[in-house]
This record gives sequence, structure tokens and C-alpha cells, in this order.
Amino acid sequence: MLKTQKIAQCFSPAAFIHDTEENYQVIEKLILEEEIGGLTFFHSRHSAAANFEKRAEVLDVTGTFEKLIGLINRYQAISKIPLLISIDGEYGLAMRVEKTPQYPFAISLGALKKDSETWVEEVGYRMGLDMKRSGIHLNLAPCADVNTNPNNPVIGYRSFGNNPEKVAKLAFAAYSGMKKAGISACLKHFPGHGDTATDSHLGLPILHKTKAELEAEELLPFQYGIDRGVEMIMVGHLAVPALTGGRDIPASISRELITDLLKGEMGFQGLVISDALNMKAVANLYPEPGELEWQAFHAGNDILCFSDHVTDGIEKISQKASDEEVEAVFEKVMDLKKRLEVLESKPIEVPAFDWESHSRLQKHLAENYVSVISGEVNPAELQALAKAGKLGYREFFTANPSHFSQALELPFSPNDKVEKVILAVFVPSHKPLNQFGMDQMVLDEIKDLANSRPCILIHFGNPLALKLLGNLSDFEVVICGYQGFEEAQGVVAYGLFSE
Repeated sequence: MLKTQKIAQCFSPAAFIHDTEENYQVIEKLILEEEIGGLTFFHSRHSAAANFEKRAEVLDVTGTFEKLIGLINRYQAISKIPLLISIDGEYGLAMRVEKTPQYPFAISLGALKKDSETWVEEVGYRMGLDMKRSGIHLNLAPCADVNTNPNNPVIGYRSFGNNPEKVAKLAFAAYSGMKKAGISACLKHFPGHGDTATDSHLGLPILHKTKAELEAEELLPFQYGIDRGVEMIMVGHLAVPALTGGRDIPASISRELITDLLKGEMGFQGLVISDALNMKAVANLYPEPGELEWQAFHAGNDILCFSDHVTDGIEKISQKASDEEVEAVFEKVMDLKKRLEVLESKPIEVPAFDWESHSRLQKHLAENYVSVISGEVNPAELQALAKAGKLGYREFFTANPSHFSQALELPFSPNDKVEKVILAVFVPSHKPLNQFGMDQMVLDEIKDLANSRPCILIHFGNPLALKLLGNLSDFEVVICGYQGFEEAQGVVAYGLFSE
């Protein structure tokens, strides 16, 4: 086998499910001519750097799942060595593909009150099974980032929380569940993206902490995973000057961070995968095509994700890397493919999901994470008020009456006649951009209501958005539903009116 063919096995460029036939053929050309090792699937070019959300897209997005399966079969059929297929699905296939099972965000799972590791492992297992049946071998998840900066623009709901030990245990549980399902997973974003204030899709975040501080917080979940045999870690595009001799160099291309710290000092022996190499934090550093890929390889990455310059990258690595370096990485990638049975790849049928079982799991999880954050619910009092025509109800940021309002099955009265109001807030976006999609006038209206009479606030969505609803002590009771799932809505409704 040629040196360039071995190097090509490190490359996993982006493949878009919704794309033009011309672009599908560009991928085929990379498979046939460069013999790349894998592909990382995204929904569309429009949402590549963002997680899939409901929003206006110019392209036809029907049948995403069927298209994904069709493309995997099409690309595998022409690849000499079967491709390692990966996807970034932190809360399941649904993060990239509509009409597939969605699981709770990491922040919701971090709120589980009992047997959290067991349940998180089960979620990882179910998620992994969905992917394995769909021809996917690797999920680029979970986040092992400790979300110590609540204003972090890019991690937030993707982290299991702000406690390093808890994050370590739950990230490892999610990883273990996926592994049990027969796919691979990876802890990310080494050395820890939780305390940053810049989105690395747009610029370079810099983490100003001492090495001792990093070991106590950011690095702890990764060390926990390494000590328990985690086989893959993704390195993020963030600079940590305390670990790189004072230089602001992205971790993903720092030999000091990957080879010396992660593999040397921390004892990691598995595969290192880069975060997407098209992200602005690194993509703008090396204008010469292929140079970034060489820097990432030289730093110690074994798999190069989302490279925009595959051909130039292979050539540049071939010129600069020794035969021994290339051989070592090639063997690691091929060993992974053997373990995941990638080499026995066969065409796959579009799988059917067991939606009933999925809904039961969602209900069990919601019963465990839905939380009364402050105050106390008095079901008897609420029923009496409703009967007397003195209980009001308002919901915000919904297009139609919610499942929650229907599940309450109570007579509500107009607000001017009532003594108490239930306010249900359905946070439009799980991302902090534009106040999580919440309009300021509506937020002001909610705050005014809370100051005018006793209110029970029900918050469905990212709990980090709670801070925008004013002073929480203005509400008589605050209940956090964490997700907008119908199952979570049902659990909250039941809890409000059952003794």
C-alpha cells in the first residue's frame, strides 16, 4: 500500500445529506481517487456549523433519514476499504436528522435525581443502537466539558453540568452506553471548552487558567475516562497558554497539548480526532491549502475531521511525515475499523424505530429530571381555585395550545378575575443567541405578571434561559421541565394536580 493511501485513511471530510448531485459526485471522487478513510455526515451546508434546528431553509428537507441511508450505501459501494461513517449526534440522530428519536440534552440528564449513571448509560445505548442500525459507526459525542461559564456561547445545554466529578461520571456513562451498542464514541472537546466566552466556530477561545486549575476542573473528566479505557478523544479549537508555554495556539494543532500532555502525561493510548478543521478558530491560520492538515497530523491527531483540503493535506503530510509516523496512525485507524466491523460493511435497509419504547423511556427520564426549583406546589389548593374560577393560565412562545395545557384538563378563568396564574414558558431555542429566541416584550410581560399576582412558572427548555425571566423569587413556584417533549409536559401536568 502506498504511503498516500495510508494517510488518506485519516481523513473524514464532511458529507451533506441535502446537497446537489454535483456535490455528491465530488465526494465520490474523493473516495475513488484519494481513497479517504471515512465521512462525517451533516444535515446540509446551511446548518453544518450549527446543530439542526427548525428554521427556514431554502432546500427541500423531506426524507432526510432515507436520503442519509441512500448516501451511506452509495458511498460504501464504491469504497475500496469500507468507510468509517460518523455523525455528530449529541442528543441522538435527531441533532442532524428530522423524524428520528431525540433524547434529552446533556444538561437535562445532568439534572437526573436518582441512578443518573445507569440512566445516562441507557440513553447512550439507545442512541448507539439507532446509529448502528443506520450504518453509522462513530458518534462524535459526548461532551466532557464542564460548563463553569453560564454565558458560554457554544457549550451550555451540551454539558452535563458545572461539577467536574459529575460531568466525568455521566460523560463516561454515555460513552459506555454507545460502546455497548456496538458503535464508537469520543469524549470532547479536550482540554475542556466549558469556561470559554468565544464560539470556536467563529473565533479562537482562549482559556486563561493555571495548570493546577485545569487539572482540578477541565482535565478531570478526560483523565477519568482515560483511566477507564476510553478509546477516542476529540481535541477542540481553543488555546490554553498555561499548557503551551504562553502561546495562543489552538489545542487541535498543538503538539505540546496532544502528544506531550494527552498522550504522554495523561497516558491516553487511543485515537485522537480533531474538531472540524473548517472552523474559523483554525481555518484562517494557514492560508496555504494542506498546511492546516499537516499541522493537525503533526500535533498528534489520528483522524482529521471536516478537512476542506483533502488532496493537498494528503500530499503535504506525505512530504513531511516519516514512514513510521504514518504507519502507526494507519494501524490505529484500521484497528478501529476492525473492532467496529466496518470492514464487513453491507448495504443497509432503512430501519424502523420503536417509538412506543422511546416514549416510555422519555417518560421515565422526565419523571427523574423535572424539578421544582423553588416554592411548593399545593395540588388541592390549585384544584379549589380552578373550581372557583380563580385560576388563570397563560403560555408563551407556542403556536398552538400545548400538550401541557390539554393535559391539565382544568377550567381556567380570564386573568382579570383570578387570584393565581400558571405561566408556561416554552423556550424557542436551546442556544443563547438572541435571548434563546425569546422576544423582550414577552419577557417583560411575564415579569409584570409575576409582580401583579401569585404566579407558578413552568419552564420548558434550556434552564440557562431562566435568568432572562427576571428575579425568580417573584414567582410563587418555579418548576423546570428541562425539555419541551410531550412526555415532560405530561409529567409536569400530573405533578401539579396529583397529591
